[in-house]
Amino acid sequence: MRVLSMRPFWYRRFCAFSSLQQRWSRRFTPAGFLILGGLAGAALVGLDTSRTVAYQIFTLLLAVVIISAFGSLGFRPRLRIRRLLPRFCTAGEPVAYRLVVANEGRSSERGLVVMEDLADPRPTLEEFLRAREPGEERRNWFDRRVGWYRWVWLVARSRRAVIPPCAVALVPAHGEREVKVEFTPSGRGYVRFTAATVARADPLGLTNALVEIPLAQTLLVLPRRYPVPRLPLPGSRRYQPGGVALASAVGESDEFASVRDYRPGDSRRRIHWKSFARVGRPVVKEYQDEFFVRHALVLDTFTDDDGELFETAVSVAASLACAIESQDSLLDLMFVGPDAYVFTSGRGLGQTDKLLEVLASVAPCHDRPFVTLQHAVLAREAALSACLCVLLAWDEPRRDLVRQLRARGLVTRAFVISPPVVGGGPDTLSLGEHVHRITVGRVRAELARL
Repeated sequence: MRVLSMRPFWYRRFCAFSSLQQRWSRRFTPAGFLILGGLAGAALVGLDTSRTVAYQIFTLLLAVVIISAFGSLGFRPRLRIRRLLPRFCTAGEPVAYRLVVANEGRSSERGLVVMEDLADPRPTLEEFLRAREPGEERRNWFDRRVGWYRWVWLVARSRRAVIPPCAVALVPAHGEREVKVEFTPSGRGYVRFTAATVARADPLGLTNALVEIPLAQTLLVLPRRYPVPRLPLPGSRRYQPGGVALASAVGESDEFASVRDYRPGDSRRRIHWKSFARVGRPVVKEYQDEFFVRHALVLDTFTDDDGELFETAVSVAASLACAIESQDSLLDLMFVGPDAYVFTSGRGLGQTDKLLEVLASVAPCHDRPFVTLQHAVLAREAALSACLCVLLAWDEPRRDLVRQLRARGLVTRAFVISPPVVGGGPDTLSLGEHVHRITVGRVRAELARL
C-alpha cells in the first residue's frame, strides 16, 4: 500500500517536470542551452572562489544570459495566422498542411519560427495508475514502481503527432507569407490544435521571444489500413424490414410502391390523406418488400489493454471495411462503447469514409461484459447475410458467438488478434475453420495471405 501511495507523488513530479521542459525547450535556442550548461558547470566548479577562477566564467555567462533575455523583450508583432488543414489523414502516413502568416504591422518581420501548440498530452492520474506499458513486466522493480517509462509511453500515445517548428521567410508589412508544414501522425484519433506560438531569437541567438496566437482546430487521423485480398462472402439476400431507407431512419420507413383502398385492420398511420381528400374515401399507402445483401463487421472492444493489441484490432477492422464491396449491399459496423452502436454504409447511405471516421474514435469498453455485443449482433441476424468478427481473444464467449451465427446460417469469418509469441515459443492458440489469427506486428503479411 505504501508503494501505491507513492505513485501519485511521482505523477505530480512528472507533470511538473513535463511543463518545465516544454517551457524551457521553447524559450532557449540550442546555443542558449549550451550557455546554460556552461553556466551550471561553472557554478558547480566555482563554489570555492579561493581555489578557482571558474566563478568569473559563471559571472560572464550569467551576464550574457541576462542581456539576451532583455534583448527579446521588445518583440510585439501584430500577426494573424490561418491554418489550412485537410479533412483527415491516416496514421503512419505523412500529411501536409499550410500556414498563412499575415503581418498587420507597419514594419516587416523576419527570422520568425512558428511552433504548433497541441492539446495537453499528459495523462490523468487515473490513466497513469490503470495503464500498463507494453513490456512493462520485463522492466526492473524500480522502473515498474516509479512508472517513468509508463509516463513517457502514455504521453507519446496521447500526443499522436510531433510537429516540427517551421521557419517563416520575411513577412512584409501588411503582407502574407504561406509556409508548408509536414508531419506524420503516430496514431488514430483527433490531433487537437490549441494555438500557434511565434518565436524570434534575440540578437545573440540564445533566447526566444514568444507570442502565442490562439487558433483552435482539430484534424481527424484515420486508423492504419493494410491491403486485403477480395473476401468472398457468398451470403444470400435477406428481407430488410423497412427497405434501404430504414438503415438511416428511426422507425419504419418502407419503400413506397402504390396506394389502395382502406381495409379493416390497416394502420391509420398509413392513410394517404391527400388521396382521401380527393376521392372521398380512405386510401392507404402500400410498400414493397426489399431483399438485398447486408454484411456485419463486428469489432470486439472488450479489453483492459488499450495499447497495441486494441489498436491492431481497429486497424484490421478498418482494412476489412475498405475491402468489402458495398455499392450493391449494406455494411453494418457494430461495436459496444457506452452503448451498443451500429453504423451503416453502402447503397447510398454513405461511403466507407464514414465508417473510418467512426473507427478513428472508438475506445475500449471496460465496464460491460462481452455478452452485450453478442446480444446486439444476434438481435440483427435475421437481416444479415454474412458476418466478419474482429476479436481480441478466442475464449468460450467469443467462440459461442461465432457458433451461434453459423448455426443461424450466416457466413461467418473471425479474425483473432493475438500478441506475438514471446521468445519464439509454441503457438497455443487453437483455431477452427474460417478463423484467422492476426499477430501484432505481422498484420500486413497475414492479411495478405487471406
